[in-house]
Amino acid sequence: MSKGPRAETFVFLDLEATGLPSMDPEIAELSLFAVHRSSLENPEHDESGTPLPPRVMDKLTLCMSPERPFTAKASEITGLSREGLARCGKAGFDGTVVRTLQAFLNRQEGPVCLVAHNGFDYDFPLLCMELQRLGADLPQDTVCLDTLAALRGLDRAHSHGTRAQGGKSYSLGSLFRCYFQAEPSAAHSAEGDVHTLLMVFLHRAAELLTWADEQALSWAHVEPMYMPPNDPRLEA
Repeated sequence: MSKGPRAETFVFLDLEATGLPSMDPEIAELSLFAVHRSSLENPEHDESGTPLPPRVMDKLTLCMSPERPFTAKASEITGLSREGLARCGKAGFDGTVVRTLQAFLNRQEGPVCLVAHNGFDYDFPLLCMELQRLGADLPQDTVCLDTLAALRGLDRAHSHGTRAQGGKSYSLGSLFRCYFQAEPSAAHSAEGDVHTLLMVFLHRAAELLTWADEQALSWAHVEPMYMPPNDPRLEA
């Protein structure tokens, strides 16, 4: 798989869905924060040296009612249910969602790099599936960065020693606690997890920006998580 062009905007992404990959999940919530490269290259810090959140240029958070039911575990973790979303009048992942997502990305200075934690195994393939089901795609110059893979690669290469105290977890929450000695807020809501992801990225921004320039992969190489059946929402 070939790398893509140097990104000017980084769009931090998290999805909440109906279950794990083995359950052929559907997206129920997605959240994106768009941050310009310049804000990541020159972060501000507080008096203790802790990086301050960068300026977010645009935000997008959408909930949608999936066709498939949530697994009990997914519903417990996310606080979402198909019935609850339907009661709120939410449609599924349809053409309106696609157009909104594409408009959001097209507003950013390109190329855009999508950033997700465990993105190559979950967020990117699942989003790809939902888009392909509707015959849609993302801008051709979009690239992808998985912070889970990147941080593991950086630590192996440089013996950075950033693994969580007393464990070997690269979960998003463990990394946040390791870097900031605090608990992440609103875990397992898409927007809360995107904020946590952004701060984890910011803690290693210089390294991750270089990693993105050298190893971010083109969105064109992302494969769908599974092949969906014919869906009546195709004409939505």
